[in-house]
Amino acid sequence: MYYYYYIPEPPYFLFVASLLAGIAAGAAFDKTLRQLVQEWSKNRSTQTLKNLQGAQLLTPFLGISGGIAVFLASGLQVFGIPGKFAYFVSVALTLLVARLVWSQLGRVLAELERGGSEALDLDSMR
Repeated sequence: MYYYYYIPEPPYFLFVASLLAGIAAGAAFDKTLRQLVQEWSKNRSTQTLKNLQGAQLLTPFLGISGGIAVFLASGLQVFGIPGKFAYFVSVALTLLVARLVWSQLGRVLAELERGGSEALDLDSMR
């Protein structure tokens, strides 16, 4: 009697595609953030830097988060973790980390607004 086990093929395509999507969204996020900060520094408008965290910046950030969530889930599936559990773990981790990073970005932008670029000088902290 022969027993056949169905071993699913790991989603290698999703693994690579989500990594590339996350990198592309990260490049868009970088360019958008730099552009918003440069516009703010030229105008010193009444709009605070923290309020710049609108849809223009949120969209690439969500792209990064989505790409990383699929990347983590695909990576777990490569090691034999079932798909539903892999996506549950990766989405939970991604939501937690994305929330922490988004709030930290708000704090950094507020600090930049209060003290200018000198407030973020990490070399002076030694």
